[in-house]
Amino acid sequence: MSNGRPLRREEREVIIAMLSGKPSNAKLASNLDACMIEDMQDGGMGSIRFLSGDEPRRLGDAIAEAEYTDNDGILVIIALNTDRSGKLYEVDFWKVDFSPLLRYPSACDLRIK
Repeated sequence: MSNGRPLRREEREVIIAMLSGKPSNAKLASNLDACMIEDMQDGGMGSIRFLSGDEPRRLGDAIAEAEYTDNDGILVIIALNTDRSGKLYEVDFWKVDFSPLLRYPSACDLRIK
């Protein structure tokens, strides 16, 4: 498994914005500084996966969703997913035409669902 890297400022801000307004997610937001992540092989769309030791993990639930419009006018849908034990699992970006992101969103760009 990869050693990973810490969250970048803009990634952290997007995650916090997606978790905001949901008191049940406060603990997830409070642990972000200790998280290590890896970039997912998604064709440059910006998805990341949270690392959690060597324990096997499986996708659980989407706990937050957002969208924004990239610089080329193409819609990007973002899902914040947990694993089956409720720990952060991934931030999944899907640009609807499957092209790479031109601009990573800021928190103010997001339309939280």
